[in-house]
Amino acid sequence: MAILPEDLREKILSGDPEFQRLLQEHSQYETQLEQIKKSPYPSSEDLIQEITLKKKKLRAKDAIEKRVARMAHRVLA
Repeated sequence: MAILPEDLREKILSGDPEFQRLLQEHSQYETQLEQIKKSPYPSSEDLIQEITLKKKKLRAKDAIEKRVARMAHRVLA
């Protein structure tokens, strides 16, 4: 039976503080982006911050996916 990515995430989350930190960062970036998007007239600083947050969020997501892939490789190997 193959392990689903969700199962791996749960397993990693329960025992990996770095994974927990990455998920928390990703969530914080998303929350900040939502706040910027709610503004009907964002300032130029808001638009720059939006771009920066999107990049940070993507880096966090990539790091999360790499950890999941490494764990999957270890479990399935």
